[in-house]
Amino acid sequence: MAVGQLSAALSSAPAPVPTLDHPMASPGYGKRSAPGQRPRTEHDFAHLLPRDAAVAAYIDGLCDGADISVKTLAKTLPYGQCALRTTLNRLQEAGHLRRGSECIATEEALLWVTRTFFSRTGHDDDWWDTFIRGDVPQEQAQAQAQAAQRPTRSRSFILLAALGRNTPTLTLSQTDCAALEPQVTEWFERGATEPEILHALTEGLPPRIHHAAALIRRRLLDKLPPLREASPTPRVVLRTLECRECRAPGNATAMPGGLCTTCRGTAPGTPNGPAGAVPDHGVRARMSAVRAGLVPRAERAGRTGRD
Repeated sequence: MAVGQLSAALSSAPAPVPTLDHPMASPGYGKRSAPGQRPRTEHDFAHLLPRDAAVAAYIDGLCDGADISVKTLAKTLPYGQCALRTTLNRLQEAGHLRRGSECIATEEALLWVTRTFFSRTGHDDDWWDTFIRGDVPQEQAQAQAQAAQRPTRSRSFILLAALGRNTPTLTLSQTDCAALEPQVTEWFERGATEPEILHALTEGLPPRIHHAAALIRRRLLDKLPPLREASPTPRVVLRTLECRECRAPGNATAMPGGLCTTCRGTAPGTPNGPAGAVPDHGVRARMSAVRAGLVPRAERAGRTGRD
């Protein structure tokens, strides 16, 4: 009884607001926002179950590149891994989530990268098929460009806001983060990585810091790196979706709700082979019928002699 009440309470409890220090996935992985989304409202996920709506709203508030794996979400949200796995599957069925892979072309090689695409606007399988082909309906693309979106905190802002987590003497206010954000953005534009910026800001700090924002502003200015030659932007040459259960690749039409034919336990709609081909399960019966219709060799020899 108590367990049932606790489960019900957790299912209906709202998810916490996305934090600035939510873990990021490895470069190139994590959440990817799908195009063609409507402007954000308070009722985007009202059609979902309470727990599913809470998780969807949390993911929607995260920036691209955030780690939205089951294990990471379980550390942040008040739900277990099994519950979150079920919720993510239902979000796929509702058209808000799709898992897949992209083939990225660089100067050196072709790399397959796992992607998790999220859309606050639920889409049907035909739309996802259009998306993986690298196209989006024109009217949706225009609506997306014109939509007034809630501003998303930038990578620079997130880095500054998280400084105080590991170095409390460098804790910044929201006003400080907003004021220093352009300087950190310039570092990124010059090719600096997050570890390099953190090292420049936190290494060799004085024993006492009276004004964290002033210190960081001075370091960002004095240690500004030279402009590095930008590497060529990788190109997506192929995109495919995956079954949420067995990870088999395919298109959205072959995997309604993100589930392939085999995992749904239904027979394929189109048999393999040319028209009129015998299905796999009927080969044995067809061969038996053919054998039964053959004339025995002894009878064939007798008939030849009489002719």
